[in-house]
Amino acid sequence: MKSMSAKEAKNGFGLLLDTARAEPVTIEKHGRPVVVVLSTEEYDRLLSGSSRKKSRLGRTDDEVVDRQLKRDRTGKA
Repeated sequence: MKSMSAKEAKNGFGLLLDTARAEPVTIEKHGRPVVVVLSTEEYDRLLSGSSRKKSRLGRTDDEVVDRQLKRDRTGKA
C-alpha cells in the first residue's frame, strides 16, 4: 500500500486520486496513519460482504459510521 503525508495529498490531490484508483493510499499526519483513500470499486467490494451486518449493539455498520461521523463533526452523538 502506498502512503503519503497529508501535505503531499493536499498539494498533489490529482496524483492521490490517480494512485488510489489503482491501490489504497494511506495518508499520514505527523508520521502516523490517519486515513486510507481507496477507489469506489474497492470500497464497494469491501462493503459487499459486510455492509448490512449488525454490530454487537444491533446497529448496521452504516449506522455506526454515520453516528461516528456526526460525533466527529459536532462533538456530540
